[in-house]
Amino acid sequence: MRRHIMKFHKAKIVDCEPHENYKLWIRFDDGLSGEVDLSFLAGKGVFKAWESIDFFKSVHIDPKSETVAWGEDLDLDPYVLREKLAH
Repeated sequence: MRRHIMKFHKAKIVDCEPHENYKLWIRFDDGLSGEVDLSFLAGKGVFKAWESIDFFKSVHIDPKSETVAWGEDLDLDPYVLREKLAH
């Protein structure tokens, strides 16, 4: 019996840029890039902070988690973002 081993690739975001209407352009270290629509999150729970468009535009890459973040307490899972771009 032959087993297939899946190769794990760490989802590391290396660049990001905020766009209009809560869209975010991101690029991963393997070159995958594109725009992700995050408007469905705006105004909900911790994402109420995005009601300040300046706060949304303050997006950066957290050096520890290697994903997009706002301030010190708000970030998004890079694997979920990667999945959104891949499909």
